[in-house]
Amino acid sequence: LNIVRQIVATNTLQFHPQQNGLAIAVSLLSTHTAGSPVVDDQGRYVGFINEFDVMRALAAGKDLGKLVAEDIMRQDQLAVTPSTRIEEAAKRMEEHHVFNLPVVDQNGVVAYSVTRHDLLRAWIGLGVGMGLDP
Repeated sequence: LNIVRQIVATNTLQFHPQQNGLAIAVSLLSTHTAGSPVVDDQGRYVGFINEFDVMRALAAGKDLGKLVAEDIMRQDQLAVTPSTRIEEAAKRMEEHHVFNLPVVDQNGVVAYSVTRHDLLRAWIGLGVGMGLDP
């Protein structure tokens, strides 16, 4: 395995721009997901929300129940494509201090996200050669 397309991803969570902030926080907590992309009605990547973004809103004294994704999300378009090398995806995660990267197609549509754990699992080959082969 050496490109993102070959990874079995575990994060399919996505948010929508008008989704309630408290509902987003509950989704992140209940799915044990560090963060997920915000997508428009066509599934195109418009932003990203992680646990730090939610905590930043809380620290600013904001009521999550009165916020929507657009109020909380970061708008930087940090993503990878199916053909991005795993090493490159891992490097971007480390450089930008994120645990998830949306995987977008040529139209900017998010298929899923890869997590730090997905990359590590792919990189070590899911235990291949360690007596853990499927």
